[in-house]
Amino acid sequence: MPFWRSVLPNFDTVGIRCRVLLLIVSLLLAGGEVVVANAEISGPDLAGILSLQVENDLWGDGADRNYTHGTRISYLSSEEVPAWLKKAAGYVPVFSRDGALRTSYAVGQSIFTSEDIQQKELAVNERPYAGWLYAAVGLISDHREINGKRQSNRLDSLELNLGIIGPESFAEDTQTMVHKVIDSPRPMGWSHQLKNEPGVMLIYDRQWQARYLFDFWGLGADISPHVGGSLGNVMTALSTGAMARFGFDLPNDYGPPMIRPSRPGSGFFQPTAMFSWYLFAGVDGRLVLHNIFLDGNTFTDSHSVDREPWVGEIQAGLVLTWGDVQLSFTNIYRSDEFTEQQSSTEFGSISLSLRH
Repeated sequence: MPFWRSVLPNFDTVGIRCRVLLLIVSLLLAGGEVVVANAEISGPDLAGILSLQVENDLWGDGADRNYTHGTRISYLSSEEVPAWLKKAAGYVPVFSRDGALRTSYAVGQSIFTSEDIQQKELAVNERPYAGWLYAAVGLISDHREINGKRQSNRLDSLELNLGIIGPESFAEDTQTMVHKVIDSPRPMGWSHQLKNEPGVMLIYDRQWQARYLFDFWGLGADISPHVGGSLGNVMTALSTGAMARFGFDLPNDYGPPMIRPSRPGSGFFQPTAMFSWYLFAGVDGRLVLHNIFLDGNTFTDSHSVDREPWVGEIQAGLVLTWGDVQLSFTNIYRSDEFTEQQSSTEFGSISLSLRH
């Protein structure tokens, strides 16, 4: 039995839990001004950050099913932003351009399969095979400090994803090649995957970082609630949640980067000591209005399943920072995403980030 199943055996009934989560986060955000709790930051940060993220169910329940793999390579710039991108962000009313701005660039691939990858026939009641190959460009606006003055500890992120769904995403080729290398069973159901379709998704998130609950002997704790959403033919959803951290000499960051639709990190970290570590745990709830990987192709007939509108997710993990290198491991448990789903999704995420 997966770890999360023993901890929260009824987590599949997420409707009530997601509604409760929305209420809790709303109360957190209404509780007063969130203030900076980290070390002093002097002057603009001129370092860029390169990150590699790999997610796989091999590090979760060990089975190839549902969301089975994701890879993302991203780069977060120093505090230098192209004028055209800053201007474009001005057309999104909820995004604040008043913080320290950074540009993000990324490429990634996500792979989804049915329950039994060795079944050749179409599994009508199981999720469609699908791949998503994309490039992304975005902005983050960090209000930790502006012009040398402390501000509310808030991070806005805005990202545009453009890509392709279907055979041209090369998901079948990737999974087949990897399974051959590791001597794992060949996936047989890719003839039923979603058809080629261009994908677009605009994602926005706002995160806050609350005051440390305590701070002694170099140990500290904080909590970071967030709200956000996505819009597009890939996924349209609203989300909210919170993450708590506890550790030694907490660096300036908002949690490790993760692949959407999981809880947003930032890709950003700024060490406050040569070595630091922290444990973290988070919970998220999503109201999903559209998910092409479950609802099927937009402009043509394809395999589809009945989507669950409420999806819950729990994450927990460890982050290690040594100088300009940060390594993280996260275990993610995601509740049922469609009505006929036989097994909930559990997977692991590893990220490696380098400041330079």
